[in-house]
Amino acid sequence: MIVGVPKESFPGETRVALVPGVLKALAKAKVDVVIETGAGQAAGYPDSLFEEHGAKVVASRKEVFDQANIVAQVRTLGSNLEAGAADLELMREGQMVLGLSDPLSKTDAAARIAEKGVTLVGMELIPRITRAQSMDALSSMATVAGYRAVLLAASRLPKLFPMMMTAAGTLAATKAFVIGAGVAGLQACATAKRLGAVVKAYDVRSAVKDQVVSVGAKFVELEVEAGDAEDKGGYAKALGEDFYRRQRELMSEVIAESDVVITTAAIPGKKSPVLVTAEMVEKMPPGSVVVDLAAERGGNCELTKADEEVTAHGVTILGPTNIVAGAPFHASQMYGKNVVTLLAHLIKEGQLVLDMSDEITQGVVMTKDREVVHPRVREILGLPELASAAPAEEVKA
Repeated sequence: MIVGVPKESFPGETRVALVPGVLKALAKAKVDVVIETGAGQAAGYPDSLFEEHGAKVVASRKEVFDQANIVAQVRTLGSNLEAGAADLELMREGQMVLGLSDPLSKTDAAARIAEKGVTLVGMELIPRITRAQSMDALSSMATVAGYRAVLLAASRLPKLFPMMMTAAGTLAATKAFVIGAGVAGLQACATAKRLGAVVKAYDVRSAVKDQVVSVGAKFVELEVEAGDAEDKGGYAKALGEDFYRRQRELMSEVIAESDVVITTAAIPGKKSPVLVTAEMVEKMPPGSVVVDLAAERGGNCELTKADEEVTAHGVTILGPTNIVAGAPFHASQMYGKNVVTLLAHLIKEGQLVLDMSDEITQGVVMTKDREVVHPRVREILGLPELASAAPAEEVKA
C-alpha cells in the first residue's frame, strides 16, 4: 500500500498533508509514502527530512498519482476548483483521494471525481464522536485559526493587549469580544487572555458557558431563545433571520465597547450569518479591529470582504480565508496526525478495507464505485437515497 503526497496547488497554500514525524506510524501499518519534491518546503519540512524518515521523494506530481493507491492532500478538487482540476487527469479508477473537499458547497466536484471511479474521502466529514476525535481535521485547523486571529488583531490594533502600570501611567487592558465559542472561538479566548486582554465571548449554545469560563473569558448571556443550535453531527446549524436580528440587537452594546471583535460563526454548506452590522462597527472605538474567520462564506460582519482589508469609521475589518496557512509547520503537523489516524482506521494488514457500516467510514466516504454515496452530498445534488450500507470490502487500487 502506497500513500502519495503531492505539493499543494492552491494559491497561497503552505501546508502539506503529511509530515515526517507521522511516517513511522504508517510504516508500522505496512504503508509506504511517496512525496512530490518540495511538497513540505513551505511548511518547514525539506525533502531530506522526509527521506530520513523513510519516504520516497519523486520529481513530479504525475509520479505521485501514478504510484499511489491513496493520494493524501490538504485541498482536494472541491476546495481547489481551479488548480485542482488538473488532478482529474492524473487520477485513476480504484484510487482513493483524501483531503479537505468543501463537501457541502462544492458538491459538483464530488460528482466529477465519482465519474473517474475514484473513492473520495472528505476530511471535513469526520463525525464528532469520541473515537474520531484524533481524526478531526476541522477542530485541528480551527485551533490554529483561533490562535492566529488574535495575533492578527494584536498586530493591527494601535493598543497593547495587557494592562500595564508604568512610570508614564497606567495602560488599560484591551477589551476583546469573541463571537462563537467553538474550537476556534475558545482558542481565540484563551490566546487573547494570555496576551492580557479582558475577554468576553458569546455563543448561541448556552451549554458552552463553562468552557468559555475555563479559558479565562466571561460568557455574555443574551436573553434570546436559540432552540436547537446544533445539527446531529455537532456542527452549528442555521437559525431563523428573526433570531439573528434579535441577537444583533442584544450584542450591539457589547461590540460598542470592544477594541477587538473576532467572529467565528460558520455553518457548513451555508452562507455565514451576519452578526455584526455596519451600524455596530460605526459605534466601535476608533482604531478597533474586527477579524472575521467566517469570511470565506460571506462573513459574520456586514462589511467584510474576503481576503481584503476594509477600513470603515476608523475600524479595520479583516477577512482572511486561509489564516491557518500562516502557521503551516504546526498546522501540517496536526493535519498529518489526523490523516494518519484515519488511515489507520481504514487500512488493515496493509490493505484498504472500507466497512460502510462503520460510522466513521460511512461518514467520510463521499464517492465509491462511480457513485456519490454520502447521503448529505447526494441530497444536495438532488440524487435519490441509496440502499443500506454494504459489508466491509477490500479495495484494490
